[in-house]
Amino acid sequence: MELEYNKNLLSACTSILVGKKATIGASTIIGRNEDAKPSWPKHFVVHDYQKYDEPQKFVSKANGFEIKLPKVRYKYTATPEWTDKEGLFEEDGFNQYGVAMSATESAYSNQTVLGVDPLVEDGVSEEAMITVVLPYVKTAREAVQRLGQIVEKHGTSETNGVLFADQEEVWYFENGSGHYWVTQRIPDDSYAVVANQLAIQEIDFDDPDNFMFKNDISEFVNDYGLNPDPETFNFRKIFGTHDLSDAIYSTPRVWWGQQEFSGKTDESPESQDLSFIMKPDHLLSIDEVQYYLSSHYQGTEFDPLNKGENNHRYRPISLAKTQESHVLQIRPDLKPEIACIQWLAMGVASQSIYVPFYMGMTDTPAEYKLGGLPYDPKSAYWTYKLAGVLLDSHYSELGSMFEQKQKDINITLRKMLRDDDIKALNRPEDELPQFLTDASNEMAQTALKAYRELIASLITDSTDFSPLNFKTDMNL
Repeated sequence: MELEYNKNLLSACTSILVGKKATIGASTIIGRNEDAKPSWPKHFVVHDYQKYDEPQKFVSKANGFEIKLPKVRYKYTATPEWTDKEGLFEEDGFNQYGVAMSATESAYSNQTVLGVDPLVEDGVSEEAMITVVLPYVKTAREAVQRLGQIVEKHGTSETNGVLFADQEEVWYFENGSGHYWVTQRIPDDSYAVVANQLAIQEIDFDDPDNFMFKNDISEFVNDYGLNPDPETFNFRKIFGTHDLSDAIYSTPRVWWGQQEFSGKTDESPESQDLSFIMKPDHLLSIDEVQYYLSSHYQGTEFDPLNKGENNHRYRPISLAKTQESHVLQIRPDLKPEIACIQWLAMGVASQSIYVPFYMGMTDTPAEYKLGGLPYDPKSAYWTYKLAGVLLDSHYSELGSMFEQKQKDINITLRKMLRDDDIKALNRPEDELPQFLTDASNEMAQTALKAYRELIASLITDSTDFSPLNFKTDMNL
């Protein structure tokens, strides 16, 4: 099958990052919707620890990017494309040391900056970032430094944001041109939501605990006269874009998250001055993070499910072209195998279920390693997509039933996870990997079974909505 698909041109994601003192239970959390195309299946895999005799070499099928890799590759999870013909796009996962990474949040640089430091056609891109960074680091900070070094040496072919976390820290990385990058640590008591535009604002060059960057970025900006306000160093204003597409496409999603988590304000959804770092007005739960990634301006005139002239004014967060949505949660005071939970929703987040998987598992369910084009009924991706497709034409009639089923499944999965946590703590070390694998598989199968039942109900209830229906007048 010929693939007429360039993911680099279509990616348009939404991300959230939360520090440990801003969450219930003191978890660090990063999450993102991988938005690219309505029908483009994802898989979910575990890559085993490998020790090679010689350094390895990675060559990208997407753009020819090449890099030598270390002899030792740590175990890691990933959600690659169903085919590697156009590249891997592994997108998100944990490694065995409890480092979480999500790549990437697609963004845009202004033409003035790109005129002096253009993007590099065969540089590192979203397609390769997880593969060449996550299996070779032991902390989130080390992951940031590795990616920064790769961008400096090889260049990058895209403007991107990348999310990192471990049990202590959460970081957001952005490159603003072919070789220049910055990263900021999300304060423990704060969060950030990002939507397809450069987000990092003021850089403190004297605070290495919370900022990292290419060493000569200040000189680069000064030498080429790139700073519109020389009294400050605002990365977004220097490197980013500030046009109408930002106001309509990107900032409303940031506005929505901030309104939900920090309280209602009079700020406009189209404001170009929304803050990057925000403090929530309450501790955030894993449910709220997933709700944000599943949201579409519910309760406002901008909800696409409403009727009205503004219901498609702004691009929603949960989108029909979402391939998968993930929330990577790292809980405190637990060993990485148990602490790290990869919540994975295949397909459209608002129509799917976030299934929890332990990082310590050794394999993923068979259904998560299946699925291509066309539709495959055995695939986890296609099971969740099918439920959404059946719902789409009859939201008003079937939406309440669908949402109640989602709620019931979520309650079941949370109880199973809590029970499995307790059992895992009492397992001998040599039995733990198999236990976590079995527990993850059981939760995945429970959600899939429930969705197959939901699909059966949707099909049954939809049979009476045919336009060929005719209501007979009993008086005839």
